[in-house]
Amino acid sequence: MKRLSLAILLMFIAFSSNAQSKIGTIDAEYILSQLPETVEVNKNLEAYNTELQDELKTTIQEYEGLVKDYQDTVADLDDEAKKEKEDKIIELENDIKGFRQKASVMMQMRQNELNGPLYDKIDAAMKEVISEEGFTQIFHAGASGLAFSRAEDDITLKVMDKLGIEPKEPQPEAENTVENN
Repeated sequence: MKRLSLAILLMFIAFSSNAQSKIGTIDAEYILSQLPETVEVNKNLEAYNTELQDELKTTIQEYEGLVKDYQDTVADLDDEAKKEKEDKIIELENDIKGFRQKASVMMQMRQNELNGPLYDKIDAAMKEVISEEGFTQIFHAGASGLAFSRAEDDITLKVMDKLGIEPKEPQPEAENTVENN
């Protein structure tokens, strides 16, 4: 009985060693930067950012107008009118602070919304390559901290080929900077 159990165990080990994993990597961010649709996404993000900035600028102008009006008329106001104007100024200050905090979150949400279909497109092409080449695992090779991967395990160019993209150097992302004078 022990020999039969040992034989079954050895057969199991032999079969499981034949079912090896095939591991690959992909740099989806690089592929995303190469997609022609990314240009349109970036234009949409810039337009949305401009829209948010304009909205903020309008609120700031309203705030500055209220402050100036308050400073010009504070001596002539009774306590109730003074308190009402002060409350309105404080409310606008809080609106401005809140808007500034929400703006980056709103930009990230819009970016995710616009890039979602592009990632879906990359995912579909990646699944085709995985199926054709028999990969069992794929790791993201971008800035996620992958320490090492053999070049022959990278499917990035194969996925780009499926998408009909000719590799070129990625263009640096536009940075939104605020200059202080």
